[in-house]
Amino acid sequence: MARLGSQLAIFGLATFLLAGAIPAIPADNPTALNEPRVTIKPKPRPSGEDPTGVRPANIRVDTTLVLINVTVTTPLNQVVTGLEKEHFRLFEDKVEQTVTQFSSEDAPLSVGLVFDISGSMGAKLHKSRQAAAQFFKTAGPEDEFFLVQFNDRPQLVVPFTQETEEIQNRLAFTQSRGRTALLDALYLAMAEMKKARNPRKALLVLSDGGDNSSRYTQSEIKNLVREADVQIYAIGIFEPIASRGRTAEELAGPSLLSELAEQTGGRHFPVENVNELPDIAAKIGIELRNQYVLGYTPTNQKKDGKYRRVRVELVQPRGLPPLKAAYRSGYYAPTQ
Repeated sequence: MARLGSQLAIFGLATFLLAGAIPAIPADNPTALNEPRVTIKPKPRPSGEDPTGVRPANIRVDTTLVLINVTVTTPLNQVVTGLEKEHFRLFEDKVEQTVTQFSSEDAPLSVGLVFDISGSMGAKLHKSRQAAAQFFKTAGPEDEFFLVQFNDRPQLVVPFTQETEEIQNRLAFTQSRGRTALLDALYLAMAEMKKARNPRKALLVLSDGGDNSSRYTQSEIKNLVREADVQIYAIGIFEPIASRGRTAEELAGPSLLSELAEQTGGRHFPVENVNELPDIAAKIGIELRNQYVLGYTPTNQKKDGKYRRVRVELVQPRGLPPLKAAYRSGYYAPTQ
């Protein structure tokens, strides 16, 4: 019995050793014992590589796409819709370009309201507030707005928001006093516009006269506006030309606002009767939402940072009166 117990112990030890050295034979692969064991050694990750394994894209795009917003109107200033791409010809520095993108849908807007609260606005504030309210009635669900008020100096009262009621509530408590720093207000508004979410951007300026209190000069603001892709719409609330109360700054106001607006593809609406303000503001809102967008890749691909002049010609549709196109006068080419 002792000898039999020793044999059983030796057999059990051998079985234990074999079990640890030989893997189990899968039932569906009886030849697995003849296959060598495979050991996979992980490849070391290069230093600095993203642990997620995602490599950054190394893409460089050298093509410049220029987008030009165009408003088409009749001689009676009625907005014309329904035109097609073949009704437009586009030139850059007198060289005709191929329009590769064309649309006329109502895209979301980023708009800054630049509101004059200088001393001379006293009797005009009520109608100016109504004008702002009418403009906001044309807002779309994805539009955003900010409010810059100005007299002696500008102030960003409400930054970008989709709540137009917030802007109107702030306007309700404005009081008129001080001088007119219109150019400084435009500078502040252009700086705020850099935070815009939407590609289409515009300023609506409500003012009753020229500038008499700014640190920035007309030439500085004109250059700034020229560089930015922001349309300026201005409502100039002026005293009648024959009025003796019109100052030198107010006399210069219409030409300043007209030049800034036309340079950007916007428009200037001079007003003598404040009762017209709400209707004009609503008209601007509708006009902003009924523009054509022409896109093209310039034949001049030099990245020289120079100013390129743009011209849009209309191919007159049959049965319509002579049409006029408003658009920005040009853009600065990229430098790299």
